[in-house]
Amino acid sequence: MISVLVVDDEPLAAEAHSRYLGRLDGFVVAGVAATARDAMAQILTARAQGSPIDLVLLDFTLPDASGLDLARSLRAARIDVDVIAITAVRQTQSVQAALAVGVMQYLIKPFGFAAFREKLEHYSRYRAQLGQSVSSPTQQEVDDLLSSRRSASPSSLPKGLTATTLDSVSARLRSATTPRSASELGSELELSRVTARRYLEHLSDIGLAARSQRYGSPGRPEVAYAWRR
Repeated sequence: MISVLVVDDEPLAAEAHSRYLGRLDGFVVAGVAATARDAMAQILTARAQGSPIDLVLLDFTLPDASGLDLARSLRAARIDVDVIAITAVRQTQSVQAALAVGVMQYLIKPFGFAAFREKLEHYSRYRAQLGQSVSSPTQQEVDDLLSSRRSASPSSLPKGLTATTLDSVSARLRSATTPRSASELGSELELSRVTARRYLEHLSDIGLAARSQRYGSPGRPEVAYAWRR
């Protein structure tokens, strides 16, 4: 079993990632940390107890330090643990810095289970291939091992949804000071109500938006959505 530490200061996100891991064969949640300090403490404790953590799912925006700083500290301490970044940070320099400290994969929030599963299954295959490697591999074996670290296809979204529109919906909902209905958000982004609702439901399904019933006008209550902060 691959032992995983989930590091995220948003409880709902950490819970969602832990739940996703529970749906995958070969993975076990070793712990959850909301700060860089707690994450490092859990990693060191597990190592000292002889049951080291294999993989850290690492958010980059933590209250006491950046996830990148934690990754650098792990490398500086020569702690043998793999890292997959799971973050809303998408600046090119952050991605480059992550690669420089050996981050295995970079998964941008928000995402669904299909994208999560793809990244983790590729990592699992890499681990399996690494365990089967001979002490003096050929060039082809080295190339195969390195390529197995990366996903072969782009992250999946539910059919009909696009990453660009999802980014727009997420940004608008995140900046809203009050819950928005599908009609309101669709009007603001020049989307149909049905299209806006599909994206809002997706954000709700993956734990990034909260649904609520809103009353006011006669007739059926309206569903409103708010970004989980």
